[in-house]
Amino acid sequence: QLQASGGGLVQAGDSLRLSCAASGRAFVSAAMAWFRQLPGKERAFVGGISSRGLSTDYADSVKGRFTISRDNGRNTVYLQMNSLGPEDTAVYYCAADRAGYYIHRNYRDYDYWGQGTLVTVSS
Repeated sequence: QLQASGGGLVQAGDSLRLSCAASGRAFVSAAMAWFRQLPGKERAFVGGISSRGLSTDYADSVKGRFTISRDNGRNTVYLQMNSLGPEDTAVYYCAADRAGYYIHRNYRDYDYWGQGTLVTVSS
């Protein structure tokens, strides 16, 4: 089970950190990712991290602004978002892929999902 939190309303240029707490031992062997979604659109890959945190991947639109990290001792993955803009407004979801090592960009490759947390960036 995944529980996402940290969303909210911020102004352009602000920062926000999302958290995703996982239950169960499977977390430490799972690759984790963040996706975001707008109404009527498919979930879009934002960033991902391998099971041991040795590899990360980011969508071009967030590269250099967002950082994904994980604390396997706390069963938590984070998404630090800096220099937010209105284009970052979306519902953000965390996801887990039990396979673990490879970071998939397709949401269909993920087994578990959090409930989503809304990020709204005003201009």
